[in-house]
Amino acid sequence: MTNQRKRLRDLGITVGDLPVGSLNAITDVPGLEVGHCSVLEDRPSILRTGVTAILPLGKEKLWSHGVFAGSSVFNGYGEMTGRGWLEEAGQLSSPILLTSYYGVGAVHRGINQLCDDKDTHSGTHPIVAETWDGWLSDPNAFALTTQHVAHAMDDAHSGSVEEGCVGGGTGMVCHDFKAGIGTSSRKVNILGETYTVGVLVQANYGDRKDFRVNGVPVGEQIPGSEVSVPDRKRVPHVEDGSIIIVVATDAPLSSKQCDRLARRATLGLGRTGGFGHNGSGDYAIAFSTGNILKLREEGMHEGLKIIPEKDTNVLFHGVVEATEEAIVNSLCKATTTIGYKGRVVHELPLERLAEILK
Repeated sequence: MTNQRKRLRDLGITVGDLPVGSLNAITDVPGLEVGHCSVLEDRPSILRTGVTAILPLGKEKLWSHGVFAGSSVFNGYGEMTGRGWLEEAGQLSSPILLTSYYGVGAVHRGINQLCDDKDTHSGTHPIVAETWDGWLSDPNAFALTTQHVAHAMDDAHSGSVEEGCVGGGTGMVCHDFKAGIGTSSRKVNILGETYTVGVLVQANYGDRKDFRVNGVPVGEQIPGSEVSVPDRKRVPHVEDGSIIIVVATDAPLSSKQCDRLARRATLGLGRTGGFGHNGSGDYAIAFSTGNILKLREEGMHEGLKIIPEKDTNVLFHGVVEATEEAIVNSLCKATTTIGYKGRVVHELPLERLAEILK
């Protein structure tokens, strides 16, 4: 069924000053593909969970080619597999998979089973990152399997990205509204060349009172008496939540510059009302497709290009703007969901949002 909910810009609301890509999505970065597998079941367990797959170079170059990459952790109450090798080598040669906390093991096993070179391992350490969906999805079901991973991988495509209650974001909650997957992009000019920086988030953090858009305290103006707030504070740490932020660019960057880009995503999180609370897992990963590494060929990596540090500022602006908008899009596109134990999380009222911001 087509999601009839509107994105932020469809409401006539813009974030920042930089132009967006044609899709205003992470897939504006050429070659990148995104796919989802959403698991929505009521028997034998109530499941509102899933997997989202981001393929930095698409299916064609999967496993055999790599890119420079980096990461950042704002608060580390979470899990991202493969980050040790990512930080050691500064390279990424696997998909990035987003899922539930309870699905990390199954998804990690699944992507390893799907790898085309299990014998030599190809220097690949898959990235699997999580946020907790146990408020809406039965945490005791451990329902995700290799088949769900394969479905998300098979579904990966360029073009428009489905947002809201899909894939790894199926059961997520942000600022006490239903949320999930969101994306946005920006176009930047560096040394006479136009590049794209795109962001995709899996948002699952924050209190209603802290939610802001363009600096406007939207959450304070939509109280629980207007749209009910899920009573998640009865479960320890649940109110803190988490977010995974994936940043992609075709600007040629070094791995250290990717680290710097990932850190700036935290500023976009802060602009929407994220504080990195003690029980929050706030992870960002950034990669550049500007240099493609042929990992199964002998010899030197030749013809590499790196943007000078002094010319990276516009990329920093782009990732901050795109992160803020991606988070808001994850809320705009999500729909009211009834889940585990009959719990209800309501969607962000879009007409009210537009009224407040205008």
